[in-house]
Order: sequence, then structure tokens, then C-alpha cells
Amino acid sequence: MGLDEAADHVEAVGGPAVAGDVPLRKYLANLRAEGLSELRLALPAPGDPLGLSGPPSFNSAAVDAGQAAIAVLADRNLGLVPLPDRRGSSYVGVRLEVHDAGPVRHDLPSLAEAERELSDAMRSATEALTSVDGPVQDRPDRLGRGGELAPGYPGRAHRVSTLATRLAAVLRLADERGLTSGQVAARGAALRELDRAVRRALVAAHHAIFEPVRNQ
Repeated sequence: MGLDEAADHVEAVGGPAVAGDVPLRKYLANLRAEGLSELRLALPAPGDPLGLSGPPSFNSAAVDAGQAAIAVLADRNLGLVPLPDRRGSSYVGVRLEVHDAGPVRHDLPSLAEAERELSDAMRSATEALTSVDGPVQDRPDRLGRGGELAPGYPGRAHRVSTLATRLAAVLRLADERGLTSGQVAARGAALRELDRAVRRALVAAHHAIFEPVRNQ
């Protein structure tokens, strides 16, 4: 996916996008001129800074947002944290906060590891969700599509990203439904583990393009 297509995708999902005060398309072009070589994904959660390597101000902003991108340049890295951009009563878009970022982390899961963890967590969550009475949960194969990657990714990356995206929708449904305190206690641990596995799988799938030999 080219940078123009990336900007199109962001704006199709979130509306007009700026980085600082610069339109996203122009900002990405400026980064390319500075030697942009990679855009890395981070999907952190409290207690699990997945994909982050500091500094603390960037980590904190990314954890609050639940997501970030790391732009890898020739001589530095920048962290991009998406936030809602609301102006007046009708304008809704995305504003990327720009932070200094630490070095790229190399301790992230491989695609094969992430797929295995996702399968195990899905099995555990299924057992937990069906072991107590409560609202009927949608099956992943009945949910809408999503998670498609750009051409050029390994087939396994496409498969893992699609499944993880559908499971993320299951997690959102589970959070939104009115569960009793007992049901929350019974299901909570499995859902947290599934959330962790989903985030790790999405990061691994998006980063597979950088490691084509290992992850084919």
C-alpha cells in the first residue's frame, strides 16, 4: 500500500486527517522526503505496551488512545497517536499527535507465534463464554468482513488479520452487553487473554511484510 492509499484509508474510516496542523497526505510526503522506510503498528493496553519503546510521554499517549504508528526515518523515529478532531458542531476528523519515539522493538511475536496464541486464546474464551448462562454471543464467521491487508502480504498474514479483526468485534460485543457481576468475573480473564492475543496477532500480521521469509 502506498502512502496515498494509506491516507485514503485513514480518511475513509475517520474523516479528514491532519498530523499536527499539516494535512495527512502532505505530512506523509514530507516524511518520505526525510527517508521514511517503515510505518510500524502499536496496539498497547494498560500494562501491555505492545509495540512501544518510549519515551514515556509517547507511551502514555498511545496507551490512552489504544493505538499508534511509528514512522521509521533515516535518523530518528516518530510516534503518531490518533485522536478525534472535532471542530464546531459538524466537523469530525482525525488529528495525529506527533511524538518522538524510541527504536523499533524486535521482541514482538512472529506471525506463527501470534497465530498459535490466537487459536489457544479463542479456544479458552469459547469455553469460558459457553460455561455460564448469558446473552448469546455472535460467532466470528457471522460477523462482517474486515482486516484486509494490502497486496504483497503473505497469505498467513491475511488470514490472521481477518480472524483477529472479527474476534475484536466479538470482544466489542461482549463489552457492550449487560452481563451480571458473576458473569463478568467468570468471563473476564478469558476475554482479557483473547484481547491480548488479538492485539498481538494484528501487530504480527501488519509487520509480516517486513519479514517475508520467516512468515511465509
